[in-house]
This record gives sequence, structure tokens and C-alpha cells, in this order.
Amino acid sequence: MRVTAILLALLLSLPGLAAAREWQEFVFQQDGISVNFPMKPTIAETTWTSQLRYTLPARVYSAENGPERYSLTVVDYRPLEQQGYERWKQCPPGNSQCRNGGETIGPGYWKQDERGAMAFALSKYMKDEKYTITDYAWDWQDMVEGYHLQLDGPGDRRTLVYVAMHNRKLYLLEASAPAHYPEPGLFQQSIGWLDENGKRIRYTETVYSNSYHGLGVYPRPQYRISGE
Repeated sequence: MRVTAILLALLLSLPGLAAAREWQEFVFQQDGISVNFPMKPTIAETTWTSQLRYTLPARVYSAENGPERYSLTVVDYRPLEQQGYERWKQCPPGNSQCRNGGETIGPGYWKQDERGAMAFALSKYMKDEKYTITDYAWDWQDMVEGYHLQLDGPGDRRTLVYVAMHNRKLYLLEASAPAHYPEPGLFQQSIGWLDENGKRIRYTETVYSNSYHGLGVYPRPQYRISGE
């Protein structure tokens, strides 16, 4: 028994293993998502400037666990449509950058801005010279499309980024840890999407795409309530 206790103590002293016991699911119904954090995250209200310079409301959930860093940024793109109309109405004659693009582009290019939201979010990392990209791929979580980005950064740290859009909200998850720590992938892999009643859902017909389903080009795919 004494040997077992000593071995257990040694295992828990290894980087990342002791902290792994503390992970728990947090449900953020106001933002339609659940995700695992190693501790209760702090919440900060902020704004997000889109690619076409629209200002959108955002919220950041963040936590630190020793040298590990975790953050979830949620950007609400729903006000974008009204801002696009307002920009279009105030646009100087002949300025094509805020013309009425109709059903395809939208007044003030707002639909184009929303369609490119995930690419724009990832470009912030791709253009940052302090990072070296080691992996970049299309991905999905519970049948909602997104993109995965893995980076090596200063201080011998590994950073994992995941971006997705659901119901016209952008979700940007960033996790970083020293390179000799276990890869902090649990954070991104724990994403759960919530319906209007706060229940976790999973799409069953096809992968959800905000560009098509969120903007109403096609009806939202069928889904099931997880656990039912």
C-alpha cells in the first residue's frame, strides 16, 4: 500500500497530470456553448473589430493553470446586418466598398464580412511572426464546422487554436502550454453546442455551416439532444 501511495504521488507531481483532475464542464447558456476549463474562468466584456471594421460585442472567458493559458472568445455577429444597412445608407456616392450587395453580399458587405469571420480570426495568428505554424486543417465539433491551428511560439510554448461559428456567433478557443507539457487539446475537444433551452445538441443530417445555415441560405440541419 505504501508503494502504491508513493507511485500515485509521483504521477501527480508530473507536469499537467495533477491539474487534469480539476477539469470540469462550464455551461455558458448566454453564448450557446459549454466547454471544459481547469478552473472557473474569469469573464470580461469587450468588443471585436471585424475584417471590414465593424465593431461587434464580444465576451472573453479565460483561465490560467500554472504555466497553462486558456481562453474562449465569443463574438456576436448578429448586430452586423443592421450596421451594414447603416453604413450603406451613409455611404458617399460612388464608394463601392459599402454598396448594396443584395442577397449575395448584403448592404455594406455585411454578409461577406460574416462569411469570412473564421478566416479573419485565424489570420491574426498566421500573420504574427512570433508563431511557426505546425498544423492547419478543417475540422468539426459535434458536426459544426471549424478550423484547427497549431503553433509553436516564443518561450518554447505550444499553442492550439480552434475557431467555429454557430448561430451567427464566432467562437475562438486558444490554449497554450510549455512544449514539454501534455498537448492542451482537451480544451478545444470539449466544445458542446446548446439549443435555446440550454441543452447540448449534435447535428445528425449534415455538418452545420454558418455561411449557409446561419445566414439562412439553407434550413438548419436536424439535430438530437445529447443523452436522449
